[in-house]
Amino acid sequence: MDVFSLIGPVMIGPSSSHTAGAVRLGRLARAVCGELPRAVKIQLHGSFARTYRGHGTDLALVAGLLDFPPDDERIPQAMERARAAGLAVSFESAELPHAHPNTARLYIQTASQSCVITGSSPGGGEVLVTDVDGFEVELRGHYPTLLTIHQDRPGVVASVTGLLAKNEVNIARMRVSRSIRGEHALMVIEVDEPLPASLLRAAALLPGIVAARGIPPV
Repeated sequence: MDVFSLIGPVMIGPSSSHTAGAVRLGRLARAVCGELPRAVKIQLHGSFARTYRGHGTDLALVAGLLDFPPDDERIPQAMERARAAGLAVSFESAELPHAHPNTARLYIQTASQSCVITGSSPGGGEVLVTDVDGFEVELRGHYPTLLTIHQDRPGVVASVTGLLAKNEVNIARMRVSRSIRGEHALMVIEVDEPLPASLLRAAALLPGIVAARGIPPV
């Protein structure tokens, strides 16, 4: 634990969990989807649902979706900035089973796709995305990350990790999740260095890969 873990992140307040963490959660959700959302419905659970207006969690989540960092002075104007960018946002309270008290589920629509992302802000500006489109994940936004959706068959995972090895990219952590055996799976690979665009293009062309996306640290 370093000193910043004790005193919290540099941020526009008032809360490291309800504000700074919420900004990072919005940024991570946008990064997973890969582009600026056009419309987002945000379900707030637990403490997020009870206190989001007072702590500015709504502004923080929207600021993150606009790719603002936690210390951005534009966060208080996030709603106006969203309207100017053509982003429609709505909020509702929801009971999400077994969820952390500071949890949001984001239903995101972009120009080309839709995605559903569930994540929490446990404190100190930290975040944890636990679900992407029904696949269980553990994504904290600390490392450059390769996310793939692929056919659940032998050899596909090995082809991706082989590509990383060929490009001398070291894997820090990885997890593969699937909903139904033999259909699609989602893989999250956290690495130690930024992922070049050429590698992402090569990953997308591998046999069995449905989609490949690079997620920068947030």
